[in-house]
Amino acid sequence: MNIEELREYCLNLKGATESLPFGDSALVIKVQGKMFALIPLDNAETQITLKCDPERAIALREQYTAIVPAWHFNKKHWNTVVINPMITQQFLCELIRHSYELVLSKLKLDVDL
Repeated sequence: MNIEELREYCLNLKGATESLPFGDSALVIKVQGKMFALIPLDNAETQITLKCDPERAIALREQYTAIVPAWHFNKKHWNTVVINPMITQQFLCELIRHSYELVLSKLKLDVDL
């Protein structure tokens, strides 16, 4: 997937919006005002940074060399996925959907409190 395909997939998720808070260097994708994806626009490699539950974040990093801790955040539950032939489109879509659903579930918990 290229940057435009990543952007389109994210924005096709119900309620997803985008913004450019870092100037022209990154797209931030949000649902209900909470970020679930960051797509850097100024990198040589196509990549996306996604929210992930902590256990899954660590497991993915151990399993795939193309998945590394996100340098953007001081939180251990964000992964940067470098798009390469080892990362299939289906797997990448699953990662994006996981991030999206994780944020939605957290928002629901906050509302229920």
